[in-house]
Amino acid sequence: MKFAAKGIISAMITPFTKGGDYVDFDKVGPLAAWMVKRGAHGLFPCGTTGEGMLMTPEERKTVLEEVVQAVGKKAMVIAHTGTFDLATTIELTHHAQEAGAVAAGIVAPGYYGYDDLSLTAYYKEIAEAVPDFPVLLYNLPSCARNALSAELVLRLAESVPNIVGIKDSSGSMAYLTRLLGNAPKGFNVINGADEYGYQAFLAGAPAVVSGTSNAVIDLYLGIYNELQRGNQKKAWAWQVRLEHAARIFQYGRLLASFKEAMRMRGFDAGYVRPPQRELTAQEKKQLAKDLEAAGII
Repeated sequence: MKFAAKGIISAMITPFTKGGDYVDFDKVGPLAAWMVKRGAHGLFPCGTTGEGMLMTPEERKTVLEEVVQAVGKKAMVIAHTGTFDLATTIELTHHAQEAGAVAAGIVAPGYYGYDDLSLTAYYKEIAEAVPDFPVLLYNLPSCARNALSAELVLRLAESVPNIVGIKDSSGSMAYLTRLLGNAPKGFNVINGADEYGYQAFLAGAPAVVSGTSNAVIDLYLGIYNELQRGNQKKAWAWQVRLEHAARIFQYGRLLASFKEAMRMRGFDAGYVRPPQRELTAQEKKQLAKDLEAAGII
């Protein structure tokens, strides 16, 4: 099955009303349009940065519909449809296809520990439920508990026609290298770690899905665009700035920091949903100071 990811795909945040009681749907479409206007090649709604695991299935469906409607054909929309259970994941994946997403990204199920046999059966059943729709694996062991081994990924890549790639957020360049070096032709190995975005592009990753890009997509575009021009030295300078920004944001530890930075840069991105928390007054002050020192605001 043909599917080609490219460029900077933003792991889009979800705006909530104050206190996190409701998704602020009035902001979802405008936010998607704002990200694309700033240069995002694609959007990945309702993922980790988007607090998808804190949302109901119906909220996730409506967010996706708003994003697709706002973006149209201007950028690819890959829906995150992973949940803790098989039935809901299949339901959301069916909906993603019907809503107009170009693919679904599916994080490994969490909480319980699963072996490779269990995870293989899980992904095969999802893929078989949507045989004409591209499915991306999503490796995030720091949150999902269950790591997708390279052996498992390569077996699925070879044996399931509509499993067309993986978003790897393991933080391991060695793991990414193994997939890039051994995956079948056409299998999209998408980077999910900001600290080596430059290196991943040079190694052959066609795209990145990035949470940090919500706040500083210009830094990631600097890397990508300079590499497209063949200017590695300038691209590396952008990577150094991106890695600094990733440290400022503590690699997404407090999602409110992305939303606060976006407010500073011109878009009111709403609030987080508990048990996520808002920044304290001191944290906001420090964030502004750090972003100003880094030349971001």
